[in-house]
Amino acid sequence: MLNKYPLWKYMLILFVLGIGVLYALPNIYPNDHAIQISGASSATEMTDQNLRNALGALEEAGIPVKGKELEANKILVRLASAEQQLRAQAALQRSLGDDFIVALNLAPTTPDWLRAIGANPMKLGLDLSGGVHFLLEVDTDAAVKTRMSVYFSDIKRALRKARILGRVTQTGSDSLKLSFKTAELRAQARAVINKDFSSLTHTPSEKKNQYLLGLSLSESERKEIRAYAVNQNLTTLRNRVNELGVAEPLVVKQGVDRIVVELPGVQDTAVAKGILGKTANLEFRLEAKADDSMASKEEFEFRNQSRGERRAFLEREIVVTGERVANAQASFDENGQPQVNITLDGQGGALMHRATRKNIKRRLGVLFVERKIHSVYNDAGELIRKDKYDEKKIISLATIQSALGTQFRTTGLDSTAEASEFALLLRAGALAAPIEYIEERTVGPSLGAENIALGVRAVQIGMLLVLVFMLVYYRVFGLAADLALGANLVLLVAVMSMLSATLTLPGIAGVVLTVGMAVDANVLIFARIREELKNGLTPQAAINAGYERAFVTILDANLTTLLVAVILYAVGSGPVKGFAVTLSIGIVTSMFTAIVGTRAFINLIYGGRRLERLAI
Repeated sequence: MLNKYPLWKYMLILFVLGIGVLYALPNIYPNDHAIQISGASSATEMTDQNLRNALGALEEAGIPVKGKELEANKILVRLASAEQQLRAQAALQRSLGDDFIVALNLAPTTPDWLRAIGANPMKLGLDLSGGVHFLLEVDTDAAVKTRMSVYFSDIKRALRKARILGRVTQTGSDSLKLSFKTAELRAQARAVINKDFSSLTHTPSEKKNQYLLGLSLSESERKEIRAYAVNQNLTTLRNRVNELGVAEPLVVKQGVDRIVVELPGVQDTAVAKGILGKTANLEFRLEAKADDSMASKEEFEFRNQSRGERRAFLEREIVVTGERVANAQASFDENGQPQVNITLDGQGGALMHRATRKNIKRRLGVLFVERKIHSVYNDAGELIRKDKYDEKKIISLATIQSALGTQFRTTGLDSTAEASEFALLLRAGALAAPIEYIEERTVGPSLGAENIALGVRAVQIGMLLVLVFMLVYYRVFGLAADLALGANLVLLVAVMSMLSATLTLPGIAGVVLTVGMAVDANVLIFARIREELKNGLTPQAAINAGYERAFVTILDANLTTLLVAVILYAVGSGPVKGFAVTLSIGIVTSMFTAIVGTRAFINLIYGGRRLERLAI
């Protein structure tokens, strides 16, 4: 029979609409301003005592708490406003110290039963709801010092290879001093340095029968090192943001040595802050021999002191650093303990093989290097200064059984979370220089609340006019189109929420275009029905012919638009991608609601009845 759907089709449509309503529902719940507290290390677990300390600090500062949540690795404190959020962050950071990360956050208020089925609100871009803004400063002086440390090791190795006896010491962050017993040895050393290290400037001198040679970086190379450090950190931060899966982030250079990072829609800013700011790196060093002088070795603590040894001496000379890591993946060893499988690049593998093939049965130490900051406050609780220092601790000291190459593993990590975080940091790239947080704040809508309100109002007025026009001009069929239009918007929001897509202001433009296309499809169908009625078909036959014959035209128009949206997404960026995503999803949902949805409604009203005329 014409214009009759079987029961299963109606049930399927109701099921799809029900799922749409369910997953669109979280978007009606606004986010709370919140503070998130987590340990500086992924291995740190938050306890009830930590929560009590945090609440006590907020009470002392006169900041009311709206709600609190304690999980294994974080504490979330909900507050009433953004102003309270900033005051709370300062009070908690001062009270808890540098062993904890205190980050700004937006906490969802979605009911637990919705979150249990994975229903979460869709992400909004910086231009709609703002996000988190970080201003980072690159410690370029540390990059210069690190480069001189590399020169220190390389020059010692080059002199040893050339059989030139002399002593090499690092006298400053950007200078070295070489001392020799004869002028001839100094001349030979200068020849080697001129050949292999031509960028260093020489300053010869004599003191107490010692023939000295001062080496320092030229001004041009200092500038080059500093610029490289900033650009390398920029690339590394972008890689780390990509690893976090943040939608449409902004990572740009500002001035000479600063970087701006803006993260829209981030739900876990403490993790983001920890991953972005950590300068975790590795240093592989051989264990020092018992008869080595103190000048050639350093003593380090073990990071996990529950495994027996507490301290050990390692050689000052570094075999290879984490900058030579090409890939890193977290896994488990044969005892079920967390480990990181590391793959070095070609040069790193060659250095590791050269160092280990001659030292089988010696132990190779792996140092975990982190840049940390100690905040110093006065009696009034005001921040006086921040002291920066590098913390180096041994995470592994294992006997070399055979020569190592490009692939090996690192054990000695405290937890799977720490192993995953460490692998991420190495995989995303080592920071060429430490970075420091200069500013952290929430970002308001970049286009202004008034412009956004006007944009939303324009959408509302436009939709209202469309709904009224369709209802007046097409009557019952117009009502079907209006219901389909509302269902289309619900499904569009639901799909974007399920896909964790980011809605931006250009995305709203995509919604408006989708509304127009959905109505356009119904106009084509209804116009076709009118033509068929004028051609003498019965009402039931006209309805059937209208839907059947307009379908090809609608499909062709929507596929063409969808192809354009896919191209926009492939070649565009930022706002263009936001527009393309919304448009693509809207095209798919409008095809369902405009054709299947309205047909189901019309079949319910007119199907199976003897009709003399149609209200169209």
